This record gives sequence, structure tokens and C-alpha cells, in this order.
Amino acid sequence: MTVFNRSWRRPGALVTVAAASALGVGLFVAPAVAHTPAWAVTCSEVSVDLVNYTADKENTVTLTVDGKDLLPTEKFGGEFHKKIELPKHTKELSLHLVVVDGSGNDGSLNDTKTAPVCEGEPEPSTTPPTEPTPTPSEAKPEPEPEPSKTTAAAEVPSSQPSPAGDDLAETGSSSTTPLIAGAAAVILVAGAGITWAARKRRAVGN
Repeated sequence: MTVFNRSWRRPGALVTVAAASALGVGLFVAPAVAHTPAWAVTCSEVSVDLVNYTADKENTVTLTVDGKDLLPTEKFGGEFHKKIELPKHTKELSLHLVVVDGSGNDGSLNDTKTAPVCEGEPEPSTTPPTEPTPTPSEAKPEPEPEPSKTTAAAEVPSSQPSPAGDDLAETGSSSTTPLIAGAAAVILVAGAGITWAARKRRAVGN
């Protein structure tokens, strides 16, 4: 009976040792695979999947694109899943993901990826944009030319007497003087004739 019992004890001891060894290995391996940070980038979106984190710890995730916040720092518990649409772009975008594992294990991540340009997106133009031609209603009328000062001065009549008239000496006579003298002579001759005729009549009457 003693030999029989010993033969059964050896396999049982071996099983116990094997189980303990497997459990020990599992305990050592578990922390290495517990946290699984994963993220993927396409031309139009970013997907972030963080699993198996310690729920009662303060875990954070931050995502930036070309140095600007695409996902401001956000706290999460045991898991985090999110898809974020990228802005339209005509050149490649640099994405930076930072995951901080609050438990202090190996769940932290600091990684950078590039988002390509989607097919069909117009390439940036290298020529400067041309200004639109204004319509006739929008065109500004050209200012009318101002009249020349010399021309304006010539068109305005002067109220001052002619300089030539100022140089002539005043004689007191005018162009009507000969007419007045002739009329006076005619009156004198007529008066003389009337006087002579009157005297002659008187002489004949006597």
C-alpha cells in the first residue's frame, strides 16, 4: 500500500508544480499585454482604440494635427474608443498621439503618423489670384479735368478800363462837336436872313 500511495503522490506533486509555474508565468506576462493602445490614420479620419487600462486610474489621451489640438487632453477609464474626422487638406498632415497610463505600467504611448491627401482633393495653386474685372456699374468715373487758370482768366471780362485809354489826355471834345458847331452856324445864318428880310419889308412899307 505504501508503494501505491507514493506512486500517486508523485504525479500530483508534478501537477501542482506545473500549475504554480503556469500561474507565475501568467502573473508576469499579464502586465505586459494588459494595456493595448492602438490607432489608425487614413486620409480623412483617425481612429483611436485603447483597451485594458486600469479603470480607477487617471488615464489621458491627446491628439494634435500640425501642432494644433484635434483632440484636447481627455481623461478615460478602462477603455477609450473614438473616431475623429480630419479637416480637408491639400498636403500631408502630421498627427501626434500621446497616451498617459495612470497606473504607471507600459500603456503609455507617444507616437506620430502622417495622414495622406485624399484622391480628388485639388492641389494648392502656386499662381496668385487675379482680381475680378469691375462691371460698368462698379467702375469709378474718371474725374473731369479742371479748367486752366489762364483760360478761365481770359473768359472772365475785366471790369477795369483799358490801359490804352488811361494814356490818352482828356481834351473836353468828342465826336459830336463838329455837328453842334454846324447847327449853330446854320441857326445864325437863318437868323441873319430873317432880320434882313424884316428890315427890307419895313423900308418898302414906308
